[in-house]
Amino acid sequence: MPKKKKVKKVIKKTKKISLKKSKIETLPKKQTNPSQEDKPEIKKIKKQATEKKQYNVKDFVVYPKHGVGKITAIDKARIGQIEIQFYKIFIEKEKLTLTVPINQQSNLRPISSINQINKCVSILKTKPKIKRTMWSRRAQEYDQKINSGKIYDLAEVVKDLNKNTDIIADQSYSERQLFEKAYDRLKSEFEAVLKTSPEEVQKKMDKALGRNKNLLEV
Repeated sequence: MPKKKKVKKVIKKTKKISLKKSKIETLPKKQTNPSQEDKPEIKKIKKQATEKKQYNVKDFVVYPKHGVGKITAIDKARIGQIEIQFYKIFIEKEKLTLTVPINQQSNLRPISSINQINKCVSILKTKPKIKRTMWSRRAQEYDQKINSGKIYDLAEVVKDLNKNTDIIADQSYSERQLFEKAYDRLKSEFEAVLKTSPEEVQKKMDKALGRNKNLLEV
């Protein structure tokens, strides 16, 4: 007989639990406004032109792989149903015109400030770094620095490859090519910032590199 009483108690407990569950289930759910849920999703989907137009016609800009260029026009073109606005940039040194969409202008940068140019001059005055690694690896590093579009990297390449002379025999062909490429890129940015003649800019750079002394002695 005592066993039956225990069974009855257990049954009562389970009934209470089931009643509680049923009460919870019957509670009305909070209604959500579908328009409120859609709004944040729409914002995430929209990825329209995060980069705003920063440049105007006749502005100088730097494109990493080609150097200093001048914006000649801001045009529009329709590709399918999408209208794209883009810059036309003329690279004087290479006689090349680039087309860069305005919403993809992360590769472009404005030309340097006077302070940055002065810092480049001080970099050119320092002693070149002597690296003992293989030339093929160094050449690759120099090429990456030249195409990075960073003016301080350009100044370092010019400084490291400078031989203080114009005698071709003192440099290998590949060294000479990399030096001239970096030198011309840096010189063109100096010209755009300082607004002086190419001859004056060359004198300024050669003086910082110590090339003038050698030329005067000859």
